[in-house]
Amino acid sequence: MTATRRAILQGALAATAMAMQPAFARTQANSLAGAAATRRIPSTGEAIPAVGLGTWITFNVGDDDELRDECAAVMDAFFRAGGGMIDSSPMYGSSQQVVGYGLRKLGQPESLFSADKVWISSGSRGPSQVEQSRSLWGVPRFDLLQVHNLLSWDEHLKTLFAMKAAGRLRYVGITTSEGRRHDLLEAIMASQPLDFVQLTYNIVDREVEDRILPLAAARGIGVIVNRPFQQGVLLRRLAGQPLPAWAGDIGATSWAQVVLKFIISHPAVTVAIPATSQVAHVRENMAAMSGPLPDAAMRRRMADHVRAL
Repeated sequence: MTATRRAILQGALAATAMAMQPAFARTQANSLAGAAATRRIPSTGEAIPAVGLGTWITFNVGDDDELRDECAAVMDAFFRAGGGMIDSSPMYGSSQQVVGYGLRKLGQPESLFSADKVWISSGSRGPSQVEQSRSLWGVPRFDLLQVHNLLSWDEHLKTLFAMKAAGRLRYVGITTSEGRRHDLLEAIMASQPLDFVQLTYNIVDREVEDRILPLAAARGIGVIVNRPFQQGVLLRRLAGQPLPAWAGDIGATSWAQVVLKFIISHPAVTVAIPATSQVAHVRENMAAMSGPLPDAAMRRRMADHVRAL
């Protein structure tokens, strides 16, 4: 399978999927589990590795056996490096089926933290979609279900909270991305007993630092960060720039690690979920959990440096 073939297939599938889219009172503990930095889920105190695995576009490979095996190899490298959370959605084309294929091939790794979403306009059809997703993954229940992009959020949250109360779900969350609908996101966070919120945050997209992240900390809501690399745009922009000398002070050997260390060092962030289709990249991403993380002064220095490039 050539890189060109993968790019053509994923580009077509991604276009199809896109067309379907209608107070730091609590600070995360910086503990270490082996070589992997973990964070505590605020609502329970459960530890989770700070870097997870996203599946948007990268796992949307249809029935191509070779590409499915490549995704399974990424998952294998992810778990071997201490990974936990894998995040997917019914919106992501064949990604759920591909995750399920990988989990079966790897013997259902015990460290999996399964995170999926409900994404359907009809509240009454939410439960059947959730069950279909669970079947595709091949898991007995999800660890986390999120209302994707706030679609019919009020109806779906009732379903998810009922599932949690019945012991059929461990955590409940909501998602948005690319800075969209932050006013509504903030209102839901302030009024609902959420375990998680998923949003976009990185070294250049920092709007959530003003209100959303402080609110998550004050309310005891875990934060999952999507699009840490702006779907690759940020890393392509930085690729031609030399890695600054201070990167060694935080144990970063690549721009990807600089960006991830910036994200997971924020005291309100629980886990970042970069997506990749390459084993080398998932190993690079997971290595961002090792070594020192930047403090507040270093974070400012990092953001200022990237802004000036």
